[in-house]
Amino acid sequence: MAGNSSRRGSIRKSGTKKGQVAGSGGQHRRGLEGRGATPPAEARTKHPAAKRAARATREAEKQSGRGGGRQTAGRKVLDGPENVLGRNPVVECLRAGVPATALYVAVGTESDDRLKESVQRAADAGISILEVPRTDLDRLSANGMHQGIALQVPPYRYAHPDDLLTEARKHQEPPLLVALDNITDPRNLGAVVRSVAAFGGHGVVIPERRSASVTAVAWRTSAGAAARLPIARATNLTRTLKDWASKGVQVVGLDAGGDTTLDEFDGSGPIVVVVGSEGKGLSRLVRENCDAILSIPMAGPVESLNASVAAGVVLADIARRRRG
Repeated sequence: MAGNSSRRGSIRKSGTKKGQVAGSGGQHRRGLEGRGATPPAEARTKHPAAKRAARATREAEKQSGRGGGRQTAGRKVLDGPENVLGRNPVVECLRAGVPATALYVAVGTESDDRLKESVQRAADAGISILEVPRTDLDRLSANGMHQGIALQVPPYRYAHPDDLLTEARKHQEPPLLVALDNITDPRNLGAVVRSVAAFGGHGVVIPERRSASVTAVAWRTSAGAAARLPIARATNLTRTLKDWASKGVQVVGLDAGGDTTLDEFDGSGPIVVVVGSEGKGLSRLVRENCDAILSIPMAGPVESLNASVAAGVVLADIARRRRG
């Protein structure tokens, strides 16, 4: 009966499509915000341009493997691009000529000299500069320490260990190389690369497995030195060290219980310094193939040094002796 308010369904409930509904309370406000500039086509995985670029990369890897007669394992690249975060690391990478593909700047970021220089260098190098919401950069960093800027770096292209020694021999001074054994922290890798570049080293070799690789963290720690210094990947580090030893390179391992101290060591000839992890040290096979085990004399009660610190100390001493 019309007007019977007690009948089931006669009164429209609040919140239905035809009646008044409550607002979202701001819960969906983020979905109404703009997403910023569209990334370049190559950076969008579903775009045909990105698929063509990935296909071209795979073809180039196949061609390099056939032409050189080597497996492509020594020239492996990472699956996707890396992002370098922070104003100092970004500007250092741009100064070093890192082959970046895009520079991201958060909307409303306070400008300073480093940010201005980064934008200017990116523009001069033809790198895409994109203004994006700060939330996009927050997703790229675990702790939000991006300082409003990020640099997208393509997958790192590793050198081959044979090429590393060949290039090192072209210099007027004896080759000085560093091999990393059981180094799994990319920050240690980046710090070692920076020390090798600072003290006149010619390259770094890392194992293909159970080792840190050149990621965004390593890029950041090296402060751009990874762009100036060749880094090689060895399928078998022990075999690589044996090959270099047969070509006249002295293989020197670092260990606190070494049979030779740094004060007694003559670093004038071709050398590859093998650095093990702080916890495990050198692996058994690598240690057995070292010509000498070098220790750093310490005046204090400290038992060992961080791997990157120990490498820096030894490289600095070798560089000093060579200058003398």
